[in-house]
Amino acid sequence: MNETAHLRAEGPPGPPVTYRVALVHSFYSSHQPSGENTVVLDQAEALRAAGHEVTIVAAHTDALQAEPGYTLRAAVRVATGHGRSPLAELERLAPDVVHVHNLFPNFGTSWLERWPGALVATVHNYRPACAAGTLFRDERMCTACPDGDRWAGLRHGCYRAARSATFPLAWAGRRGPAMHPVLRRANRLVVLSEYSRNFYLGFGLPPRKLALVPNFVDASGAVHTMDSTVEEPAMRWLFAGRLSEEKGIVPLLQSWPENEPLDVIGSGPLESACRAAAPKGVRLIGALSRQQLRDRLPCYTGLIFPSVCPEMAPVICQEALAAGLPVLALAGSAAADSVLRHGTGAVYKGAHELPHALTAAHERFPALRERCRRVHAERYAAPSWTATMASVYAQAIECATGPRRIDIAEAAC
Repeated sequence: MNETAHLRAEGPPGPPVTYRVALVHSFYSSHQPSGENTVVLDQAEALRAAGHEVTIVAAHTDALQAEPGYTLRAAVRVATGHGRSPLAELERLAPDVVHVHNLFPNFGTSWLERWPGALVATVHNYRPACAAGTLFRDERMCTACPDGDRWAGLRHGCYRAARSATFPLAWAGRRGPAMHPVLRRANRLVVLSEYSRNFYLGFGLPPRKLALVPNFVDASGAVHTMDSTVEEPAMRWLFAGRLSEEKGIVPLLQSWPENEPLDVIGSGPLESACRAAAPKGVRLIGALSRQQLRDRLPCYTGLIFPSVCPEMAPVICQEALAAGLPVLALAGSAAADSVLRHGTGAVYKGAHELPHALTAAHERFPALRERCRRVHAERYAAPSWTATMASVYAQAIECATGPRRIDIAEAAC
């Protein structure tokens, strides 16, 4: 049985064809590109295409951060949970279900207990347990805070490398993830990978409350035409992502074999370090639009995914599968777990294994292209996601119509 089939089987029989859904999301700044922003917009479009009535209740950092005192108000809002609330708009909309994606840093959390209806929340990162949201510090995975050292993030200034910026998050999370307002209040919590599901179960959340629903990529948006700037098909490797420490890009370039052509697509704070580390045969392309990237994907041998933090469900890996592009992933991430589970590429354990892994992948990956497309169609396409989310919404509504239960041990209904 696949990752989502069991969820549909457990859902109440004969759910309504359509729901009125309010998606609540605080959009991150455009100065720091966010895959999460894109996911929310894609999901709204997919739900509408499936017949649901969808409204996005949004707060936009780009607009708000220009206001005087924004930084201080955001810090107080994060630390206390009090501040901007979507409650008035939700009461006006009267949706069947509220689906929270991200409240940080522009919405408070105190309104959650005052919303009487069904509430679903997607956990896009590890912020309920980690101020940085990445489980990553000092070039390696870090679980000090979730392991019980609640103030480790503050000592190290894990959010934006500053203790002052980290303090509101550390204070808000001082009681642990199980007491996080969103995790505590939601009738159903959507997690994006088996790794993240197991991670949050470790804090005592009821198993039935967590629904494993991976993000999707709509392959219909991919034109898959040959880009004339790319060399012959299946001749180059691809890295695509933010050029930042947790993505593992600099260590990758430092260990990359000179005889292997590689394109690096993306931008970020480590651009200069990447240029310094890049050996012969590596091209730094810079940032491309989503469609430009999609057009190029089929032209590569495979996607390199060297992330050194666990990540949740990187959309670039699903984009690769939709294009028939196998993935070579560094062990330890959710992407690597998925590659092994579904046979859509290969996993390597470190720099010492990389040359051998690349050689083996040259032989294996051409035969995996059709399998990648098939796995995407079965598991990571929009119709599968919308059908599963309809079951999640039905479960949340059924839970919300019963007696209100505050104790977290009973919160899964």
